[in-house]
Amino acid sequence: MIFFLLFGCASTKKAKFEDYVFQTKREKQNYLNSYNKALKLWDVPYTEENIKTSFGIAHVILAGPKNGKDLVLLHGMDASSTMWYPNIKALTKNNRIHAIDFIMEPGKSTLMAKPLSKEEIVLFYNEVFNHYKLKNFNIVAASRGGWIATLLAAQKTNSINKIVLLSPAQTFKFIDKLGKTSSALFLKIFPSQKKFLNTLKTFSTHPEKISPVYKRQFYLANKYASSNSSMLKMTPFSNEELKSIQSPVLVIIGDQDVINSEQSLVKAKEFLPNSKTKIIKDAGHFLTIDQSKIVDAVIVDFLE
Repeated sequence: MIFFLLFGCASTKKAKFEDYVFQTKREKQNYLNSYNKALKLWDVPYTEENIKTSFGIAHVILAGPKNGKDLVLLHGMDASSTMWYPNIKALTKNNRIHAIDFIMEPGKSTLMAKPLSKEEIVLFYNEVFNHYKLKNFNIVAASRGGWIATLLAAQKTNSINKIVLLSPAQTFKFIDKLGKTSSALFLKIFPSQKKFLNTLKTFSTHPEKISPVYKRQFYLANKYASSNSSMLKMTPFSNEELKSIQSPVLVIIGDQDVINSEQSLVKAKEFLPNSKTKIIKDAGHFLTIDQSKIVDAVIVDFLE
């Protein structure tokens, strides 16, 4: 959920046991233990599946009624699919959830290839969509996940119905308040609990709402995970690319967001042919936590 272009330069370390994200087996196991604890915060029935793709293993969490509308969840940077714990009850009421861990970030997906290009990211997700035979499905995506959702929707051929972008990073414009987001860069270079808590205060208006169990997982993601230069390719989409997206799109940001401002919404309205926008009061970049009930209601209303 910390989602920046800056991270591309934060680290050049390589894993010693052929794992793209973690340096050691111990680091990976510590992280996975914290992931499993955080996933229990979902507090709804779910199953986990590992899907083989051309680029490695995709980890997918399934929840909600099997006859519900297919809904794909794409998480923010370093957040993994466990980040949806404040929202999952509302989202599973009428939807069949497919929450996918991004293969180049901390989570349970495992990259077995070189860092993916934009084109390969599209291929990776389409292989997962094809595995589940997803057609005419919806997407709810946060931050970097929002950038990925936009990338997928901008393809000439896709099966996406509606899209909800929750403060999408680097999608309409570059980071709005670059100075304030520098705390996340320093956290990545010199990880510590103090820097981590300061970063949460920057991105959330109500960091006290964040579960300690989830905080632990998110901290380990930032402490252990290698960053990569592929983030440098995560640049805003052109006007022509945005115009090509025909799916209905809802863009939501917090009124105290450090990644997006109203300028992002102005561009969305101008260049997305079928778009709506919403600003959530008393919410930062972590709006799904800051104002979870309000955000849930807005998402559900748009999708249904």
